Amino acid sequence: MFIRIGDMDNVFGAMDLLRNKMDQFLDDFDKSYDYGSGLSFISSGPRTALYEEKDAFEIRVEVPGIAKEDLNITLQGNYLEITGSRTIDAPEGYKVHRSERGTRSFSRNFTLPDGIDAEKVEAALRDGILYLKLPKSEVARPKQIAIG
Repeated sequence: MFIRIGDMDNVFGAMDLLRNKMDQFLDDFDKSYDYGSGLSFISSGPRTALYEEKDAFEIRVEVPGIAKEDLNITLQGNYLEITGSRTIDAPEGYKVHRSERGTRSFSRNFTLPDGIDAEKVEAALRDGILYLKLPKSEVARPKQIAIG
């Protein structure tokens, strides 16, 4: 029985294609998908990270393409709400041939574990990331009690 080299190339080519597809599938398996129009939103809002240190919380929110005027941050006790929207308008006098950057609105809500001192909250928007520094209220901060 003779096997032609071309037949073997076809078999190995098919195996290579299958391996590449499986690698791609496994690489994408744990990634979040954006079924919307442009911003990498997962479910109801942009990706966030919440950090805690002794005296404060820090939240970082990915908001690419959104101006600070289009963001709204509301704090009530330990309840935080961040809302925003992005609108894309064609420059004046231009005709749109293709637009993959659609408009999008979001609202993210957080209930923080401790109360926040609203007077000392700091917010900054740099490189498409919203940084919120939320100092804990005096009541929420741990205190060392000396034994007398």
